[in-house]
Amino acid sequence: MTPETLCYDPLWDDLPETEWEKSGLKLETGAPITGAVAVDETVAATSGDGTVRFFHPDGDIVLTQAHKGVVLCIAENEHCVLTGGDDGQFLRILPDGRIEEIANFGARWVDCVAARNEQWACSSGKFAHIWRKGASSAISLEHASTVGGLAFDRSGERLAVAHYGGVSVWERVGQNWKRSTLNWKGSHGTVSFSPDGNFLVSSMQENALHGWRLVDKTDMAMAGYPAKIKSFAWVGDTPHLVTSGAKEVICWPYDGTDGPMGRAPLCLASGRDHLVTCVQSLNAVNAVFAGFQDGVVLLSELDEAKESIVIRSDTHTEVTAIAVTKSFSHLLIGDADGHVLWTTFWRKDDHE
Repeated sequence: MTPETLCYDPLWDDLPETEWEKSGLKLETGAPITGAVAVDETVAATSGDGTVRFFHPDGDIVLTQAHKGVVLCIAENEHCVLTGGDDGQFLRILPDGRIEEIANFGARWVDCVAARNEQWACSSGKFAHIWRKGASSAISLEHASTVGGLAFDRSGERLAVAHYGGVSVWERVGQNWKRSTLNWKGSHGTVSFSPDGNFLVSSMQENALHGWRLVDKTDMAMAGYPAKIKSFAWVGDTPHLVTSGAKEVICWPYDGTDGPMGRAPLCLASGRDHLVTCVQSLNAVNAVFAGFQDGVVLLSELDEAKESIVIRSDTHTEVTAIAVTKSFSHLLIGDADGHVLWTTFWRKDDHE
């Protein structure tokens, strides 16, 4: 960030183009951006036409036609990405564009992928499949309904699988996986462990999140959203869970043994008349990127008294992906019309 950064004023009807937009690369890909993750100092962005683009800091873009249909999911793993598509393929893709097919499920979609510590997982239908580096085959775990989300914890020894009726937590015991269940009526989608591993949260088909304290399975409902929560992320090691689904970023505190139970959330990037559709953490400064339904992207610290900074102005298209490189040097923003902004975000000499 630079001293010329622009603070957000909710009274403005039309935001001017920011310095990040003026100096960055603007690309029209022709297909919706479905996801983006950082791979060291590159960012990989997936599209609705099956392509994956790796954006490099030197300006190089590596384009590969990875899938025959929509890329449904992406995860970073050991200097590469894992992707799943509606063509049934589960792929490993390197930043130079090389592709390795891990599995092919034919007409069955690969809905979710996850990775941690030299092991990776995908879901297709009711099954979650886990591969471990060096193993000759996958371990397959069956569930009562279609899998809605996958997530490893930081150790890689637990895998959360969301589905109808709750979440199954599988824990590695030797070469096998032992299952415990967290029950809550309804369909569960994206799922995530808190950074300290003490809590688990899933998004619901309803406009709500649901969470559990894992030590005793105490559950907690985070409801009242005007829209479905499409995106959430953890900010900080004593974290807040930052979420989309409202006209501001809702940030639930998880810095104690009871998590958000009995506590009010922080509300950031407020004052706009559009829904937040995408969030991404910037842990270096305890801040969050918020992408809105009209294309605006703001950066807000976890402090309601501080003003947000405008990163991208109004484009009239909802933000679907935000990713920043590991050193925070470059930022990618993608939207539902296939527009990408790739820009230098954080110059080292600005902070020395």
